[in-house]
Amino acid sequence: MRSAVIGLLAETSIHPGTGRSTGVVDLPVAREAATDYPFIAGSSLKGALRDQGRRSTNNDENFEKDIFGTQDEAGSLLVSDARLLLLPVRSLTGAYRWVTCPFLIERYQRDLKRAGVDPLPPVPSVEPMCALATGEDRLFLEEREFRVTGAPDPELIEALAPLIAHEETRRRLPRQLVVLDDNDFAWFARYGLPIQARNQLDKDTKTSKNLWFEESIPPDTLMYALVVERREGALGALSRLFPAERPYLQAGGNETVGQGWFAVTVRQSEAAAKGGGAA
Repeated sequence: MRSAVIGLLAETSIHPGTGRSTGVVDLPVAREAATDYPFIAGSSLKGALRDQGRRSTNNDENFEKDIFGTQDEAGSLLVSDARLLLLPVRSLTGAYRWVTCPFLIERYQRDLKRAGVDPLPPVPSVEPMCALATGEDRLFLEEREFRVTGAPDPELIEALAPLIAHEETRRRLPRQLVVLDDNDFAWFARYGLPIQARNQLDKDTKTSKNLWFEESIPPDTLMYALVVERREGALGALSRLFPAERPYLQAGGNETVGQGWFAVTVRQSEAAAKGGGAA
């Protein structure tokens, strides 16, 4: 089965909801059970792709059934969860840094191998409270200080860049990329996401009827997902879903307040690119 990797660069805040919580945050984002990293469930991402298909094909029911299936029959494309790869974190020495860790890079490498997509990123080694970054000897992220012990491998940057849709944004990657130890990164993934207070007002008195706190994934977060074809040529549907002039996808909640928009890139193996005709 041929595969493709789709890069998802957040253009706005993203809210992949997980229902209500009994904690301080009323509406947290969905998180992986083992790692606590934010993610978008494959079922949610597939639903977003189905909606994109309806819009891009003028409600072509045959296309929708063939590619995404029905309640009784699976479609031609299999969609994975959208996984975190780069998280924007505030820095005292710039607007923000794109932060990742060896575990995320290793997992990205394994997924690229499964999809048959090159180039593969090298997995770095980083000591606790240290960082691979460029520009200074000390790096301040939020209220934490890290000692810079080297620069990210250019081959890592080469493997990450194709997931970013915009050329100007890709050019910033070498100077903004930071690799932290897995445990140091986990702190930012768990506690560094933005939380917005939202309020519902009484239309007559303008007093608060309902105040709640909502967590989101910040703009410029980079995620990715695997798409696998069950029928030869089904990957060609991606070119219809994401034409070059408008490669965008809305996923997650709060669409009516402008959230959930990704800029999308598609990376296919050489074999898939040659064999993937239009679906």
